[in-house]
This record gives sequence, structure tokens and C-alpha cells, in this order.
Amino acid sequence: MKKILITGMNSYIGTSVENWLMKEPENYDIDKIDMKDEAWRKKDFSIYDVVFHVAGIAHVSSDPKMEDLYYKVNRDLTIETAQKAKAEGVKQFIFMSSIIVYGDSSSNKRVIDEHTVPDPSNFYGDSKLQAEEGIKCLDSKEFRVAIVRPPMIYGKQSKGNYPKLSKLAQITPIFPDIDNARSMLHIDNLSEFIKIVIEHEDSGIFFPQNEHFVSTSQLVKTISKVHGKHIWITGSINVLIRPLLKIKLMNKVFGNLVYEKSLSKYDKADYQIRDFEETIKLTER
Repeated sequence: MKKILITGMNSYIGTSVENWLMKEPENYDIDKIDMKDEAWRKKDFSIYDVVFHVAGIAHVSSDPKMEDLYYKVNRDLTIETAQKAKAEGVKQFIFMSSIIVYGDSSSNKRVIDEHTVPDPSNFYGDSKLQAEEGIKCLDSKEFRVAIVRPPMIYGKQSKGNYPKLSKLAQITPIFPDIDNARSMLHIDNLSEFIKIVIEHEDSGIFFPQNEHFVSTSQLVKTISKVHGKHIWITGSINVLIRPLLKIKLMNKVFGNLVYEKSLSKYDKADYQIRDFEETIKLTER
């Protein structure tokens, strides 16, 4: 049996992975800990095989007043937690980083491969990258460090951009047919991936994603379909949209950002257990 500590008491990812693993209570024993006060420093980590570190600030902010807090939480807290885990004999440390370490999406086709150098465009991405750099040096045969850089994560009750697109898909009769491509990752596929990494006690940097890329228009159309609605996807209004793609918000919606597919293959097991349409049904039901 693996004994696992999840940092971040109210984390969407942490709670989802906990629920996924607890489908096999004979194989996993899971505790969660809040990192918002100093009490976690007194916690005995020596009883755990794995620390799954998801505590952090998840949203992107451009407010300069938030910069110090991002580095304190996303970088410093991560490094300190990993150091404590190693010092107390934990065998594996899994850190949830993000595709954001490569910067923002682009109006042009953008494919991240093994040669792409991280280039954060904000202090959220940079704090994640600096956390990675701070814990990679701790990796050893006795202390396995796994860094996960997922793309946009979505699922039932997820936060971020997906719920906004979902609401739009249910009310708008028309949507532009922009030919973009995004990597996405359903929460069940991520949870299965984390389970496999734990099973194999893996270390390294990982890039899990759904099997297929998706365009924003395809996503909106599928959401609309699941709700029994019809939306007209047309290129006739693209001429109005394209000049706006340089605006940050519009680029988030219609930008391009994908992992080269071979980067996300995992030879030891198949974690892509849900196909795209199934994931939308599960998310929207």
C-alpha cells in the first residue's frame, strides 16, 4: 500500500486525484494538509511514500502587488516542502507545474517539443519554473522528483477558462470558425497519469495531454451539442475576430499552444482513458 500526502486542502486537482485513487482503498492511504499556515512544518512526513504537491496560486495575475506572493507560494513553498520530504525519508515528490512555463499561447501555430526552451511571460509561469529548478537538484535514487507540466485542465467543477467557454457555448447562436489548436487534459486522464507515476515511482519531467488537439470552435460546438443546442460555426465573422487576436484575452481563447504528441507518450501504461467527446459529456452533465 502507498501512503500519500497531498498538499493543498481545497485543491481541485488534489481532491480529484484523491477521489480517483480511493477507488482502490486497498492500494492507497491518503492524507491532505493545508499549507496556508505554519502548522504543516510540524507534520511528520516520514510516514509517507509520496508527497503530491499541488498547493499554490493557480490563476494568472498581472497585478505587480501579487508578484512577491507568487514567488513565496509557488517557488519558495514548493522548494521547502520538497526539502522537508527528502530530509524525512519520503521516496517520491510529485510537483504540479504547468505548460505556462513556456509562455502564452500564440496567434500562430505553436508546437512545444523536446527542444523548446521554457520562456515564461509572467511571474506565475516564472515562479513555477523557478520552483522546478529548485527541486530538480534534490532528485536521487532514494528521492524521486517528478515534475508535471499539464496543459489546460478541465472537468466537472473545474475553474479557469473552460467554464466561461461552456457558458458562452450554451447561449450564443453563432461562433467564429478559427483554425487554432490547443492541448487539453481532462481531470480523469490526469488522475490516471498521476496514479501511474506513483505506481512506477517515476522521476523526470512529464507532459500529459489528451490524445487529440482541439480547436476552440470544436470545443464550443461539442459543448453546445451535449446540451442539445445548435450553434452555427462560421468563418464569415473571422474578419472581425482576427484583428483582435493580439489582445491578451482573445489570444487566450483563440491562441495556439500544443505539445508535440510524442512528448506526451508514456510507455509504461495508457493514461488517456477518456476520449474528447466523453470528457465533455462527463464535464457538462
